[in-house]
Amino acid sequence: MDVLSHTQQFLAIAWWLALGVSVLLYIALDGADLGAGIFSLFVKDHDEKSAIMGAMAGTWDANETWLIVAGGILFGTFPFVYGSAFSYLMIPLALVLWGIMSRAVALEFHHLASPKWQRFSEWVFGVASLVVTFFGGMSVGAALQGFELDKPAQGVPHYVGGAFNFMSAFSVWTGVAACIAMTLSGVLFVRARFEKAEPIRQDAARWTAVVFWLAIASVLVTVVWSAAIFDWARAKWFGHNFWIWGLFGIVALICIDQVRRDTLKDKDLAAILWFNAAALILGVGMLFTMFPWLVPNTWTIWAGASPQVSMITFTMTMGGFLPVMIMYNWYQIWVFRGRVSKLVAYAGH
Repeated sequence: MDVLSHTQQFLAIAWWLALGVSVLLYIALDGADLGAGIFSLFVKDHDEKSAIMGAMAGTWDANETWLIVAGGILFGTFPFVYGSAFSYLMIPLALVLWGIMSRAVALEFHHLASPKWQRFSEWVFGVASLVVTFFGGMSVGAALQGFELDKPAQGVPHYVGGAFNFMSAFSVWTGVAACIAMTLSGVLFVRARFEKAEPIRQDAARWTAVVFWLAIASVLVTVVWSAAIFDWARAKWFGHNFWIWGLFGIVALICIDQVRRDTLKDKDLAAILWFNAAALILGVGMLFTMFPWLVPNTWTIWAGASPQVSMITFTMTMGGFLPVMIMYNWYQIWVFRGRVSKLVAYAGH
Protein backbone atom coordinates (compact mmCIF):
# COMPACT_ATOMS: atom_id res chain seq x y z
CA MET A 1 0.00 0.00 0.00
CA ASP A 2 3.05 2.24 -0.35
CA VAL A 3 3.46 4.69 -3.22
CA LEU A 4 3.75 2.62 -6.38
CA SER A 5 6.79 2.78 -8.65
CA HIS A 6 6.39 2.58 -12.42
CA THR A 7 7.48 -1.06 -12.28
CA GLN A 8 4.88 -1.91 -9.67
CA GLN A 9 2.15 -0.09 -11.59
CA PHE A 10 2.99 -2.08 -14.72
CA LEU A 11 3.08 -5.39 -12.84
CA ALA A 12 -0.13 -4.58 -10.97
CA ILE A 13 -1.99 -4.00 -14.25
CA ALA A 14 -0.43 -7.11 -15.84
CA TRP A 15 -1.46 -9.35 -12.93
CA TRP A 16 -4.89 -7.71 -12.76
CA LEU A 17 -5.38 -8.74 -16.39
CA ALA A 18 -4.04 -12.24 -15.64
CA LEU A 19 -6.48 -12.51 -12.72
CA GLY A 20 -9.39 -11.49 -14.92
CA VAL A 21 -8.37 -13.90 -17.70
CA SER A 22 -8.02 -16.76 -15.20
CA VAL A 23 -11.50 -16.17 -13.80
CA LEU A 24 -13.02 -15.91 -17.27
CA LEU A 25 -11.25 -19.08 -18.43
CA TYR A 26 -12.59 -20.89 -15.39
CA ILE A 27 -16.12 -19.71 -16.17
CA ALA A 28 -15.80 -20.70 -19.83
CA LEU A 29 -14.21 -24.11 -19.28
CA ASP A 30 -15.51 -25.42 -15.97
CA GLY A 31 -18.80 -23.60 -16.56
CA ALA A 32 -19.66 -26.25 -19.16
CA ASP A 33 -18.94 -29.01 -16.63
CA LEU A 34 -21.01 -27.27 -13.96
CA GLY A 35 -23.89 -26.73 -16.36
CA ALA A 36 -23.79 -30.36 -17.46
CA GLY A 37 -23.94 -31.33 -13.79
CA ILE A 38 -27.02 -29.17 -13.27
CA PHE A 39 -28.60 -30.66 -16.39
CA SER A 40 -27.87 -34.18 -15.07
CA LEU A 41 -30.23 -33.54 -12.14
CA PHE A 42 -33.09 -33.70 -14.66
CA VAL A 43 -31.81 -36.78 -16.52
CA LYS A 44 -33.60 -39.94 -15.40
CA ASP A 45 -31.53 -42.62 -17.12
CA HIS A 46 -28.73 -43.91 -14.86
CA ASP A 47 -26.41 -44.71 -17.77
CA GLU A 48 -26.90 -41.26 -19.29
CA LYS A 49 -26.03 -39.62 -15.97
CA SER A 50 -22.89 -41.77 -15.80
CA ALA A 51 -22.03 -40.90 -19.38
CA ILE A 52 -22.24 -37.16 -18.64
CA MET A 53 -19.71 -37.65 -15.85
CA GLY A 54 -17.55 -39.81 -18.11
CA ALA A 55 -17.63 -37.21 -20.88
CA MET A 56 -15.76 -34.70 -18.70
CA ALA A 57 -13.53 -37.19 -16.89
CA GLY A 58 -10.43 -36.26 -18.90
CA THR A 59 -10.68 -32.48 -18.64
CA TRP A 60 -12.52 -31.38 -15.49
CA ASP A 61 -9.42 -31.23 -13.28
CA ALA A 62 -7.51 -28.95 -15.64
CA ASN A 63 -10.59 -26.74 -16.05
CA GLU A 64 -10.88 -26.26 -12.29
CA THR A 65 -7.19 -25.42 -12.01
CA TRP A 66 -7.94 -21.96 -13.40
CA LEU A 67 -9.82 -21.17 -10.19
CA ILE A 68 -6.72 -22.12 -8.20
CA VAL A 69 -4.61 -19.95 -10.51
CA ALA A 70 -6.94 -17.01 -9.92
CA GLY A 71 -6.76 -17.50 -6.15
CA GLY A 72 -2.97 -17.73 -6.31
CA ILE A 73 -2.71 -14.51 -8.31
CA LEU A 74 -5.02 -12.71 -5.90
CA PHE A 75 -3.03 -13.96 -2.90
CA GLY A 76 0.38 -13.23 -4.43
CA THR A 77 -0.22 -9.82 -5.97
CA PHE A 78 -3.24 -8.36 -4.15
CA PRO A 79 -3.00 -9.90 -0.65
CA PHE A 80 -4.90 -7.08 1.09
CA VAL A 81 -7.87 -7.68 -1.20
CA TYR A 82 -7.55 -11.44 -0.71
CA GLY A 83 -7.70 -11.19 3.07
CA SER A 84 -10.64 -8.83 3.38
CA ALA A 85 -12.68 -10.25 0.48
CA PHE A 86 -12.44 -13.80 1.80
CA SER A 87 -13.60 -12.58 5.20
CA TYR A 88 -16.57 -10.89 3.55
CA LEU A 89 -17.40 -13.93 1.37
CA MET A 90 -16.50 -16.64 3.89
CA ILE A 91 -19.88 -18.41 3.83
CA PRO A 92 -20.58 -18.54 0.08
CA LEU A 93 -16.96 -19.42 -0.75
CA ALA A 94 -16.97 -22.18 1.88
CA LEU A 95 -20.04 -23.63 0.15
CA VAL A 96 -18.31 -23.29 -3.23
CA LEU A 97 -15.32 -25.17 -1.81
CA TRP A 98 -17.60 -27.91 -0.47
CA GLY A 99 -19.20 -28.22 -3.90
CA ILE A 100 -15.87 -28.42 -5.74
CA MET A 101 -14.57 -31.09 -3.37
CA SER A 102 -17.81 -33.08 -3.59
CA ARG A 103 -17.78 -32.98 -7.39
CA ALA A 104 -14.19 -34.20 -7.44
CA VAL A 105 -14.94 -37.11 -5.12
CA ALA A 106 -18.09 -38.03 -7.06
CA LEU A 107 -16.25 -37.97 -10.39
CA GLU A 108 -13.22 -39.94 -9.22
CA PHE A 109 -15.02 -42.69 -7.29
CA HIS A 110 -18.17 -43.08 -9.39
CA HIS A 111 -16.82 -45.91 -11.54
CA LEU A 112 -15.53 -47.79 -8.49
CA ALA A 113 -18.81 -47.80 -6.60
CA SER A 114 -21.64 -50.32 -6.52
CA PRO A 115 -24.80 -49.37 -8.50
CA LYS A 116 -26.44 -48.01 -5.35
CA TRP A 117 -23.52 -45.73 -4.54
CA GLN A 118 -23.11 -44.79 -8.18
CA ARG A 119 -26.59 -43.30 -8.09
CA PHE A 120 -25.70 -41.48 -4.88
CA SER A 121 -22.52 -40.06 -6.42
CA GLU A 122 -24.51 -38.91 -9.49
CA TRP A 123 -26.90 -37.06 -7.19
CA VAL A 124 -23.99 -35.52 -5.26
CA PHE A 125 -22.35 -34.48 -8.53
CA GLY A 126 -25.49 -32.70 -9.73
CA VAL A 127 -26.29 -30.98 -6.43
CA ALA A 128 -22.66 -29.93 -5.92
CA SER A 129 -22.58 -28.46 -9.44
CA LEU A 130 -25.67 -26.41 -8.60
CA VAL A 131 -24.17 -25.26 -5.28
CA VAL A 132 -20.87 -24.19 -6.87
CA THR A 133 -22.67 -22.28 -9.61
CA PHE A 134 -25.22 -20.53 -7.40
CA PHE A 135 -22.90 -19.48 -4.59
CA GLY A 136 -20.10 -18.64 -7.03
CA GLY A 137 -22.46 -16.33 -8.89
CA MET A 138 -23.72 -14.95 -5.60
CA SER A 139 -20.12 -14.18 -4.56
CA VAL A 140 -19.56 -12.24 -7.78
CA GLY A 141 -22.69 -10.17 -7.21
CA ALA A 142 -21.72 -9.50 -3.60
CA ALA A 143 -18.20 -8.45 -4.63
CA LEU A 144 -19.62 -6.00 -7.19
CA GLN A 145 -21.52 -4.30 -4.37
CA GLY A 146 -18.33 -3.81 -2.35
CA PHE A 147 -17.95 -4.07 1.41
CA GLU A 148 -17.02 -1.99 4.41
CA LEU A 149 -13.46 -1.68 5.73
CA ASP A 150 -12.16 -0.15 8.92
CA LYS A 151 -9.82 2.85 8.73
CA PRO A 152 -6.78 2.24 10.91
CA ALA A 153 -4.26 5.03 11.40
CA GLN A 154 -1.55 2.55 10.40
CA GLY A 155 -1.59 -0.88 8.84
CA VAL A 156 -3.95 -2.70 6.52
CA PRO A 157 -7.73 -2.12 6.52
CA HIS A 158 -9.86 -5.12 7.49
CA TYR A 159 -13.42 -6.17 6.75
CA VAL A 160 -15.72 -5.01 9.55
CA GLY A 161 -19.15 -6.26 8.45
CA GLY A 162 -21.17 -9.29 9.47
CA ALA A 163 -20.99 -12.83 8.13
CA PHE A 164 -24.21 -12.46 6.11
CA ASN A 165 -23.60 -9.02 4.59
CA PHE A 166 -22.98 -10.69 1.25
CA MET A 167 -26.69 -11.44 0.98
CA SER A 168 -28.80 -9.01 -1.01
CA ALA A 169 -31.46 -9.14 -3.69
CA PHE A 170 -28.81 -8.43 -6.32
CA SER A 171 -26.37 -11.12 -5.14
CA VAL A 172 -29.17 -13.71 -4.99
CA TRP A 173 -30.13 -12.72 -8.52
CA THR A 174 -26.55 -13.09 -9.82
CA GLY A 175 -26.55 -16.58 -8.30
CA VAL A 176 -29.75 -17.45 -10.18
CA ALA A 177 -28.44 -15.85 -13.39
CA ALA A 178 -25.20 -17.86 -13.10
CA CYS A 179 -27.23 -21.08 -12.87
CA ILE A 180 -29.18 -20.18 -16.00
CA ALA A 181 -26.08 -19.21 -18.00
CA MET A 182 -24.09 -22.27 -16.91
CA THR A 183 -27.01 -24.58 -17.69
CA LEU A 184 -26.98 -23.25 -21.24
CA SER A 185 -23.23 -23.88 -21.39
CA GLY A 186 -23.84 -27.38 -20.01
CA VAL A 187 -26.47 -28.41 -22.54
CA LEU A 188 -24.29 -27.06 -25.35
CA PHE A 189 -21.47 -29.18 -23.93
CA VAL A 190 -23.68 -32.28 -23.89
CA ARG A 191 -24.71 -31.63 -27.48
CA ALA A 192 -21.08 -31.26 -28.53
CA ARG A 193 -19.80 -34.33 -26.66
CA PHE A 194 -22.46 -36.96 -27.43
CA GLU A 195 -23.12 -38.80 -30.68
CA LYS A 196 -25.88 -37.13 -32.65
CA ALA A 197 -28.16 -40.17 -32.47
CA GLU A 198 -28.04 -40.34 -28.66
CA PRO A 199 -31.39 -39.59 -26.94
CA ILE A 200 -29.68 -37.44 -24.28
CA ARG A 201 -28.36 -35.18 -27.01
CA GLN A 202 -31.89 -34.72 -28.30
CA ASP A 203 -33.04 -33.85 -24.77
CA ALA A 204 -30.20 -31.31 -24.51
CA ALA A 205 -31.29 -29.80 -27.82
CA ARG A 206 -34.82 -29.27 -26.50
CA TRP A 207 -33.40 -27.67 -23.35
CA THR A 208 -31.25 -25.36 -25.47
CA ALA A 209 -34.29 -23.88 -27.18
CA VAL A 210 -35.68 -22.74 -23.80
CA VAL A 211 -32.57 -21.96 -21.75
CA PHE A 212 -31.10 -19.86 -24.58
CA TRP A 213 -33.83 -17.23 -24.19
CA LEU A 214 -33.72 -17.43 -20.39
CA ALA A 215 -29.98 -16.73 -20.53
CA ILE A 216 -30.47 -13.68 -22.75
CA ALA A 217 -33.15 -12.37 -20.39
CA SER A 218 -30.91 -12.93 -17.36
CA VAL A 219 -28.06 -10.98 -18.97
CA LEU A 220 -30.36 -8.08 -19.81
CA VAL A 221 -31.79 -7.99 -16.27
CA THR A 222 -28.28 -8.06 -14.78
CA VAL A 223 -27.03 -5.24 -17.03
CA VAL A 224 -30.06 -3.02 -16.37
CA TRP A 225 -29.95 -3.72 -12.62
CA SER A 226 -26.21 -2.98 -12.52
CA ALA A 227 -26.70 0.31 -14.34
CA ALA A 228 -29.43 1.25 -11.87
CA ILE A 229 -27.52 0.57 -8.64
CA PHE A 230 -23.82 1.04 -9.47
CA ASP A 231 -22.60 4.59 -10.05
CA TRP A 232 -19.22 3.35 -11.33
CA ALA A 233 -20.94 1.27 -14.05
CA ARG A 234 -23.42 3.96 -15.04
CA ALA A 235 -20.70 6.60 -15.31
CA LYS A 236 -18.80 4.59 -17.92
CA TRP A 237 -21.66 3.00 -19.82
CA PHE A 238 -23.44 6.33 -20.34
CA GLY A 239 -20.43 8.67 -20.20
CA HIS A 240 -18.42 10.34 -22.96
CA ASN A 241 -17.07 7.04 -24.26
CA PHE A 242 -20.40 5.23 -24.23
CA TRP A 243 -19.74 3.95 -27.75
CA ILE A 244 -16.92 1.71 -26.47
CA TRP A 245 -19.31 -0.17 -24.19
CA GLY A 246 -21.87 -0.19 -26.96
CA LEU A 247 -19.35 -2.03 -29.15
CA PHE A 248 -18.88 -4.65 -26.44
CA GLY A 249 -22.65 -5.15 -26.40
CA ILE A 250 -22.97 -5.32 -30.19
CA VAL A 251 -20.16 -7.85 -30.57
CA ALA A 252 -21.63 -9.96 -27.75
CA LEU A 253 -25.03 -9.89 -29.48
CA ILE A 254 -23.43 -11.02 -32.75
CA CYS A 255 -21.83 -13.96 -30.92
CA ILE A 256 -25.11 -14.84 -29.21
CA ASP A 257 -26.94 -14.77 -32.54
CA GLN A 258 -24.33 -17.15 -33.93
CA VAL A 259 -25.04 -19.51 -31.03
CA ARG A 260 -28.70 -19.57 -32.05
CA ARG A 261 -27.90 -20.10 -35.74
CA ASP A 262 -25.39 -22.88 -35.10
CA THR A 263 -27.62 -24.77 -32.67
CA LEU A 264 -30.37 -24.78 -35.29
CA LYS A 265 -27.86 -26.19 -37.82
CA ASP A 266 -26.49 -28.79 -35.35
CA LYS A 267 -23.05 -27.17 -35.46
CA ASP A 268 -22.42 -28.08 -31.85
CA LEU A 269 -18.72 -27.20 -31.50
CA ALA A 270 -19.22 -23.84 -33.19
CA ALA A 271 -22.21 -23.09 -30.94
CA ILE A 272 -20.30 -23.65 -27.70
CA LEU A 273 -17.32 -21.66 -29.01
CA TRP A 274 -19.57 -18.72 -29.89
CA PHE A 275 -21.22 -18.96 -26.47
CA ASN A 276 -17.84 -18.81 -24.75
CA ALA A 277 -16.84 -15.90 -26.98
CA ALA A 278 -19.96 -13.98 -25.90
CA ALA A 279 -19.30 -14.76 -22.22
CA LEU A 280 -15.66 -13.67 -22.50
CA ILE A 281 -16.59 -10.43 -24.27
CA LEU A 282 -19.16 -9.57 -21.60
CA GLY A 283 -16.66 -10.51 -18.89
CA VAL A 284 -13.90 -8.36 -20.37
CA GLY A 285 -16.38 -5.51 -20.73
CA MET A 286 -17.26 -5.73 -17.03
CA LEU A 287 -13.58 -6.03 -16.10
CA PHE A 288 -12.75 -2.77 -17.84
CA THR A 289 -15.90 -1.15 -16.52
CA MET A 290 -14.63 -1.82 -13.00
CA PHE A 291 -11.10 -0.49 -13.66
CA PRO A 292 -9.27 0.64 -11.56
CA TRP A 293 -11.41 -1.09 -8.93
CA LEU A 294 -10.70 -4.68 -7.94
CA VAL A 295 -13.66 -4.54 -5.57
CA PRO A 296 -15.86 -1.55 -6.46
CA ASN A 297 -15.79 1.28 -3.92
CA THR A 298 -13.56 -0.83 -1.66
CA TRP A 299 -10.20 -1.74 -3.22
CA THR A 300 -8.43 -0.30 -6.25
CA ILE A 301 -5.64 -2.12 -8.03
CA TRP A 302 -3.16 0.39 -6.63
CA ALA A 303 -4.32 0.24 -3.01
CA GLY A 304 -4.51 -3.54 -2.96
CA ALA A 305 -1.18 -4.30 -4.64
CA SER A 306 1.59 -6.02 -2.69
CA PRO A 307 4.97 -4.30 -2.11
CA GLN A 308 7.22 -3.99 -5.13
CA VAL A 309 9.79 -6.61 -4.06
CA SER A 310 7.04 -9.18 -3.40
CA MET A 311 5.38 -8.52 -6.74
CA ILE A 312 8.64 -8.81 -8.67
CA THR A 313 9.46 -12.08 -6.88
CA PHE A 314 5.99 -13.45 -7.62
CA THR A 315 6.33 -12.47 -11.28
CA MET A 316 9.72 -14.19 -11.60
CA THR A 317 8.37 -17.32 -9.91
CA MET A 318 4.93 -17.64 -11.52
CA GLY A 319 5.17 -15.63 -14.75
CA GLY A 320 5.94 -18.69 -16.86
CA PHE A 321 3.22 -20.82 -15.30
CA LEU A 322 0.28 -19.33 -17.20
CA PRO A 323 1.48 -20.32 -20.72
CA VAL A 324 2.14 -23.86 -19.44
CA MET A 325 -1.40 -24.03 -18.02
CA ILE A 326 -2.90 -22.87 -21.31
CA MET A 327 -0.93 -25.46 -23.31
CA TYR A 328 -1.81 -28.24 -20.85
CA ASN A 329 -5.50 -27.34 -20.88
CA TRP A 330 -5.59 -27.13 -24.67
CA TYR A 331 -3.81 -30.50 -24.98
CA GLN A 332 -6.37 -32.22 -22.73
CA ILE A 333 -9.29 -30.74 -24.65
CA TRP A 334 -7.73 -31.84 -27.95
CA VAL A 335 -7.11 -35.41 -26.74
CA PHE A 336 -10.68 -35.81 -25.40
CA ARG A 337 -12.41 -33.97 -28.24
CA GLY A 338 -14.27 -36.99 -29.70
CA ARG A 339 -17.96 -37.61 -29.24
CA VAL A 340 -19.14 -40.30 -26.83
CA SER A 341 -22.26 -42.41 -26.37
CA LYS A 342 -24.18 -43.77 -23.42
CA LEU A 343 -21.89 -46.79 -23.53
CA VAL A 344 -19.12 -44.67 -21.97
CA ALA A 345 -20.97 -45.28 -18.70
CA TYR A 346 -19.60 -48.83 -18.76
CA ALA A 347 -15.99 -47.85 -19.47
CA GLY A 348 -14.97 -48.05 -15.82
CA HIS A 349 -16.93 -51.18 -14.93
